[in-house]
Amino acid sequence: MSPALDSWSKKFLEYLRYQKNASEHTLRNYASDLEQFRNHLAHDPNGASRPEPELDQIENLTIREFLGVLYQRGNSKSSVARKLATLRSFMKFLSAQGAIRTNPAKIVASPRQEKRLPDFMMQDAVVQLIEAPDSSTAIGRRDRAILELLYATGVRVSELVGLDLGDIELGEGLLRVLGKGRKERIVPVGTKALDALKAYLEEREGAKGEAPLFVNVSGGRLTARSIGRLIKKYTRQSCIFRKVSPHSLRHTFATHLLDAGADIREIQEMLGHSSLSTTQRYTHVSMGKLMEVYDKAHPRSFKNVGRKHKEERH
Repeated sequence: MSPALDSWSKKFLEYLRYQKNASEHTLRNYASDLEQFRNHLAHDPNGASRPEPELDQIENLTIREFLGVLYQRGNSKSSVARKLATLRSFMKFLSAQGAIRTNPAKIVASPRQEKRLPDFMMQDAVVQLIEAPDSSTAIGRRDRAILELLYATGVRVSELVGLDLGDIELGEGLLRVLGKGRKERIVPVGTKALDALKAYLEEREGAKGEAPLFVNVSGGRLTARSIGRLIKKYTRQSCIFRKVSPHSLRHTFATHLLDAGADIREIQEMLGHSSLSTTQRYTHVSMGKLMEVYDKAHPRSFKNVGRKHKEERH
């Protein structure tokens, strides 16, 4: 990396860490995106080396070329959009610091995103998954507590692995979660999850409040990747023939609450969404389910009227 770009990248990441309270996951993504952009500046689209431009020589066309190369290499629209957002933030920081005159990434259009509805599980499938661990073993009790807590609270996997023993109030049935931007929120925990946590924590007697809530066999904090692997393991074990991730349980938590009549603003609070529009995606899921039930059950639905006409013709 050129000295100027290297120096400013480090300053930018420090700014994100100490001024914006960015998570380690976010910092890793930003660092990776900036390194990928630097590699693009040092090589043309065919991979041949070329002189790197100075900071004030980076133009919107430079960034568009970078995005074009990303598309050619098979990056998804969401991945390209994230990398562009990184460059926008970085260039905005450089402009505010006086390192460049204008932000060239500001006028580069983001790729149009396909609207995807949240992926959720039916209740019987969730029960199958949660009951898959062998609760007669220490690992099984830990894994059962993890699955119960993910479904009971809708926490992100990054939030789950960051939990300490002191963050759970078993008597009160409450969980203190440190979310994005290091914003703290309190989430209620259901009886089933509390029972699973109590069974798991019996073996953690003596551990102090600042110790990790969920640990591996060596006593170290579990990682998000480890949680993903154990969910994949129990998905196979439960004969659930679909992809299930920690985020699937978060989506399922929200969808089931909404279906049961919970207020969308309360769900927003529990999920830690800063914008209500993010939470409102779940109303589309529930409306789809409502229409499906209506079509099956109501005698005057389009589906049933069509079936009646078909029967009359025969």
